[in-house]
Amino acid sequence: MFVPLPLSLTNPSLESASLDKPEEACGVFGIYAPAEEVAKLTYFGLYALQHRGQESAGIATFNQGQIHCHKDMGLVSQVFKESILQDLVGQLAVGHTRYSTTGSSHRVNAQPAVLSTRLGPLALAHNGNLVNTVQLREELVRRGCDDFVTTTDSEMIAVAIANEVDQGKDWRAAAISAFQLCSGAYSLVIGTPDGLMGVRDPHGIRPLVIGELEEDGEPTRYVLASETCALDIIGANYLRDVAPGELVWITESGLESQRWAEEPAKKLCVFEMIYFARPDSVMHGESLYSYRMRIGQQLARESKVDADIVMGVPDSGIPAAIGFSQVSGIPYAEGLIKNRYVGRTFIQPTQHMRESGIRMKLNPLRDVLQGKRVIIVDDSIVRGTTSRKIVRALRTAGATEVHMRISSPPVTHPCFYGIDTDNQSQLIAAKMTVEEIAAQIEVDSLAYLSQLGMLKATGEDIEHFCSACFNGHYPIAVPDHLKRAKLILEKTPV
Repeated sequence: MFVPLPLSLTNPSLESASLDKPEEACGVFGIYAPAEEVAKLTYFGLYALQHRGQESAGIATFNQGQIHCHKDMGLVSQVFKESILQDLVGQLAVGHTRYSTTGSSHRVNAQPAVLSTRLGPLALAHNGNLVNTVQLREELVRRGCDDFVTTTDSEMIAVAIANEVDQGKDWRAAAISAFQLCSGAYSLVIGTPDGLMGVRDPHGIRPLVIGELEEDGEPTRYVLASETCALDIIGANYLRDVAPGELVWITESGLESQRWAEEPAKKLCVFEMIYFARPDSVMHGESLYSYRMRIGQQLARESKVDADIVMGVPDSGIPAAIGFSQVSGIPYAEGLIKNRYVGRTFIQPTQHMRESGIRMKLNPLRDVLQGKRVIIVDDSIVRGTTSRKIVRALRTAGATEVHMRISSPPVTHPCFYGIDTDNQSQLIAAKMTVEEIAAQIEVDSLAYLSQLGMLKATGEDIEHFCSACFNGHYPIAVPDHLKRAKLILEKTPV
């Protein structure tokens, strides 16, 4: 029978700052590379994926059937030190950096989830979110699996696999049997004493890529990661994506592929392309920087306005702002400077600092903005509170007009597949028209990119993306109790 394994949890918890954005998904990383320092390579892979989750980080390594694991709250650089990495020896490793979407932000919920089974230890890192967690838990309890130590759906997937292993199946067969019990979004990296596994759900809502490390005279070593930027940092070559409904199995014999879902249907989260993934990561054969420039170009075609300069909200709005400038002919300028060293802190700003707006993170350039009609481009508006602060800061710095352009459609519905969005009553576009939002955030004009423009700019089949947060069309059925929890409205303004 599976049992949870003890782990070292030593660092104090860090408080998370709430942003007026959908919060990131998680980042997963795995590597099979005998004779390499797999823990150190995983550390740098997670470092490159830090934007996907800043609450906790963890690494598990496998060495001759034994597992070594360290995970804790905090950033990757805070959780791991050189001495810790030196103790994480092995031939393969699994890593995770987390933003909580199910399970609260506590140490015990940090990943990888680690269990002991009939075939040895199991370590699982999960990006995504199940929508049938209640039913899955009930089924596992019915099977006698009631010794849960966390509140995460990720642990339930691990428990389901461990239960199938303990019924006599091998690793791959057990995993595939467990996936039949799971509904929702999941990109998984799973470490075992026998090999490394990478899996995507049948819709491929969250990304997962395969890379390889090559050296003369050395056997090929494989890497799994949420994004290609994690391959680049360790010098691995991108091979391909793990396909929706595919399981890859990596051992000393190489990489084997198995399609376990009969009818996979691609539904990559389009917000990965707009905002979540790093602009230097590659999807569909090009960097996301290129896609984000194109949606900015399309935005300029759809929403012309006369102005003196175009600027982006750092950093995610900048590529679209450059694209907007290219098509509109309005010069691009940097009007906001981002303090990239502002992170989480227990120290609260003074009342005067709070009243001064957003200057801890973004500071306007008065000499650039003074007397100018400004177009400011951002990737999304969720609640509108940050947008209003930015607009006020621009006006205070001397902008005579402020026109906001958004390189995605209005966010009208919450996500259930691994992005932490507000409930629908807190989404400004679910309650207000575009004109009302413009008045709320105090801009002279406001326009969003059309859904068709957003999807056509991908250059892919527009049916291959999940855009439920914009239109409420959820590709995986969402139970009523989850919809009630997010206060889904009967009718939503377009």
